[in-house]
Amino acid sequence: MQAVVEVKNLDLAYDDFPVIRGLNFSVKKGEIFIVMGGSGCGKSTLLKAVIGLNPPQKGKVLYEGASFWDEDEAGQQKIMRRFGVLYQGGALWSSLTLGENVALPLQLYSSLSGPQIQDVALLKLGLVGLSGYADFYPAELSGGMKKRAGLARAIALDPDIIFFDEPSAGLDPLSAKMLDDLIIELRDNLGATIVVVTHELASIFRVGDNAILLDAEAKTAVAQGPPKDLLANSRDPRVIRFLTRGEKQGAGQ
Repeated sequence: MQAVVEVKNLDLAYDDFPVIRGLNFSVKKGEIFIVMGGSGCGKSTLLKAVIGLNPPQKGKVLYEGASFWDEDEAGQQKIMRRFGVLYQGGALWSSLTLGENVALPLQLYSSLSGPQIQDVALLKLGLVGLSGYADFYPAELSGGMKKRAGLARAIALDPDIIFFDEPSAGLDPLSAKMLDDLIIELRDNLGATIVVVTHELASIFRVGDNAILLDAEAKTAVAQGPPKDLLANSRDPRVIRFLTRGEKQGAGQ
């Protein structure tokens, strides 16, 4: 299956402090790919390099063969239009309604008319279970609803790839499961490729088709494969320690 995203020999650092060294992995079309690991392992740093916020020290990030960090600004913008990002806090504009938040990227990057933009914004809110909430402000929503509103905005431009930064952070188990179910629905219904950065075991086993495990001491991936397979077959104590955390019996179900 075709690789949509490829990371090759990637080194990431803050000034002289190395965070990740020699990282390699690929994400296939239509896959839900998990970047997992504990605190300080470089998950968020990696995400920033992959979505074009921070350049790597070394290595390449390829989108269907195009090297993002070797492109000029116009080339990078063209690639970035292909993906949407759900940031950890939702990153909604507090002064805008949900409908206005979702409409904003359409106003900036599409040629749709005002009424068409409104229709698309309502459609996207409906896709994430927020029909009837277009006139609400972010402050009027629960944490789970804010995440879903942020997701509606992330999919406003029909991206090929959707990135999630710790989507379950701060959510109760029921809201987290609802968001996980929504991630699977988006992959199945829209054909999107999904990349999820998370440390939450329940979500990892619920949605992940493939994964890498980053390790803070090794400063790279110490395992790669379907999460349930890693749980069942790995003999690496780092992998076992991360994937069980006292929850082994229920995690793989």
